[in-house]
Amino acid sequence: MAFPSNFLWGSATAAAQNEGAYNEGGRGLTNLDFMTLGSRGQKRKITEEFVEGETYPSMKGSDFYHRYKEDIKEFSQMGLKAFRMSISWTRIYPNGDDEIPNEEGLKFYDDVFDELHKYGIEPIVTMDHFDVPMGLKKYGYWASRKVVGFFEKYASTILERYKGKVKYWLTFNEINCMSTQPWVAGGIDSNDEQLRMTAAYHQFLASALAVKKAHEIDAENKVGMMYCGHFTYANTCNPDDVLHTMDFNHQMMFYIDVQCRGKYPAYKLKQFEREGIVLPAVEGDDVILKEGTVDFISFSYYLTHVTGEKTNGITKGLNGLQTGYTNPYLQLSQWGWAIDPKGLRYALNYLYDTYQKPLMIVENGLGALDFVSEDGKIHDDARIDYLRAHIEQMKMAVEIDGVEVLGYTTWAALDLPSLSTGEISKRYGFLYVDADNYGNGSYNRIRKDSFYWYKKVCESNGEEL
Repeated sequence: MAFPSNFLWGSATAAAQNEGAYNEGGRGLTNLDFMTLGSRGQKRKITEEFVEGETYPSMKGSDFYHRYKEDIKEFSQMGLKAFRMSISWTRIYPNGDDEIPNEEGLKFYDDVFDELHKYGIEPIVTMDHFDVPMGLKKYGYWASRKVVGFFEKYASTILERYKGKVKYWLTFNEINCMSTQPWVAGGIDSNDEQLRMTAAYHQFLASALAVKKAHEIDAENKVGMMYCGHFTYANTCNPDDVLHTMDFNHQMMFYIDVQCRGKYPAYKLKQFEREGIVLPAVEGDDVILKEGTVDFISFSYYLTHVTGEKTNGITKGLNGLQTGYTNPYLQLSQWGWAIDPKGLRYALNYLYDTYQKPLMIVENGLGALDFVSEDGKIHDDARIDYLRAHIEQMKMAVEIDGVEVLGYTTWAALDLPSLSTGEISKRYGFLYVDADNYGNGSYNRIRKDSFYWYKKVCESNGEEL
């Protein structure tokens, strides 16, 4: 068998997309609360205040806050061994800089973790999944070093509170999105590279401090970084295409270098030197970064890019994909994302060969239009085919290439508003959520065909695909 007996077969969600209840339980507001509904052809707007007539998908999410017990029971009946989720920072510290934590928020996650353990499901918890407290606006969000201290306090609080309940932690979701979607990643609504790199530096410090604290609090804790899966092929073997592809990789991969090796790579420091970018480093920061390296690498994988001489910088978020090239060998999803299962095997080998750390795939899935058929069921064969093909390639990476993979959590356990567009109609889940893009519907759950298929995958440890 390719996978060890303790392989973490699971699925994933995020608090800002799943929980809803944006103004309940003492929760404060976050940056994602103020992202409006978009579409395939319309970019989501950032308002920073609620505008009448606009739709804000995070307000309701998938209503997990009120339905977590029934949802977790469904996860159990699907055979999940693990559930990747996130803690909303503003449920714990509503403004981000509060003196004392919100007990109602802490209790909510106690209840969620207890419910998961009741069914033998391992939580994999992201500390910050794209939900920056709006209360940190007065500091400039992650542009301010003060926010490092606020995050360290938040991380310490949840690490202490959930000791023994949570073993696997991720610090920042898709941290490299600071270079593609900085508002999402850190509350930075700017194209200024100095500002973005300052914010990224502060997140690196915060992550390192959280890793060190996690190891001090519980030696059993395993802490990973999380990379947004930008993987690319050179358009041709023309050396110019290859060199521009190398540059594209440098813009993305340095985030992994800092968190895995504890220092910036030489190519990035040289770029800063050329562009006049100065990191806000103080004495002792190098030690913090070195002592706070992660135990494993987690990443999302949905697609691959093609890059070359025409590629101008880096893609502007997964919603754009403007590299100047398309891959004629690949089919596209309904949202225009290239479907490339073999690219997952390539990505696994690339990361493992480069960094020699265990890997975890924590997002992989197909966003598609799903409909309730006349028989009352949801027949999502395309999703099953997508996931099967990717798992087959993951299995080859483990069995043939010897890559160490800890787990695989699909995106997503149930339908939720998409980050890229805010549409719940861009469905990813094994459970259909009866809701439309505007928050109308019963929010009741219906099992899709993929639910029953994935149950066999989990129960057979990946042998029955």
